[in-house]
Amino acid sequence: MSGRTPPTTSALAQPLRPPSLGRAALYVGLFVLGAVIGVAGALLQPAWFPGGLLLALAAEAGLCLGAGRAVGRRGGAVAPAAGWALAVVLLTTSRPEGDFVFAAGSGSYLFLLGGIAVAVMCATLAPVRQPDGDAVRLGK
Repeated sequence: MSGRTPPTTSALAQPLRPPSLGRAALYVGLFVLGAVIGVAGALLQPAWFPGGLLLALAAEAGLCLGAGRAVGRRGGAVAPAAGWALAVVLLTTSRPEGDFVFAAGSGSYLFLLGGIAVAVMCATLAPVRQPDGDAVRLGK
């Protein structure tokens, strides 16, 4: 051995590890909470059209952005957004009896497209894991 220390690699170059059991349970809980917010928003937005739509989108934004900041990772914002999207997509299908949740109207389309836009914005604004050390910083 030459006595030299091995070069440290960036945290981004490390292999991916599965999340811990607690973090996985947290993501599953956030996924379910996102689905609940999606179902509640789907039922609320046609009830009080302009206010219900804004309240439903604000609830989704608050959950996704708050979860991302609380967890400190982008996955914290993506998990409730995915739950919301799955619940809303499942609610768009009609049943054989002819029942449906979303009517063909501007409010339903604004809820669907606005919710997708809110989910993308919140996932983009969520904190990202940054590598440690001075060697990976630009300008040093």
